[in-house]
Amino acid sequence: VQLQASGGGLVQPGGSLRLSCAASGSIFEIDSMAWYRQSPGKQRELVASITISGLQNIAGSVKGRFTISRNNDINAIYLQMNSLKPEDTAVYYCKINTRTIEDGIVSGRWYDYWGQGTEVTVSS
Repeated sequence: VQLQASGGGLVQPGGSLRLSCAASGSIFEIDSMAWYRQSPGKQRELVASITISGLQNIAGSVKGRFTISRNNDINAIYLQMNSLKPEDTAVYYCKINTRTIEDGIVSGRWYDYWGQGTEVTVSS
């Protein structure tokens, strides 16, 4: 299973970015999909998550500014980030919780897979 994140970059305070993450490989089904971020010297933290049923969990620090969505047809997750602040500067990682399929056999347990991260810098 591979996850490819994209969409990061340099943006001024108040600006917007849209992150994308596409999952591929031996995926049978995906339950939750999520975005995390990690700033220098800080622990990785959950930004937003969304289950297959659409149940969302949004961090208080980004609520009202960030929107998470997913496209189950193409195993993709998105993070629309508006009104960005300097404190949003971080490397953003996508994560999925999935069951895999190999040689026609579906795994009996769920696995977490992480993307490589995409850097977001908010600065004037």
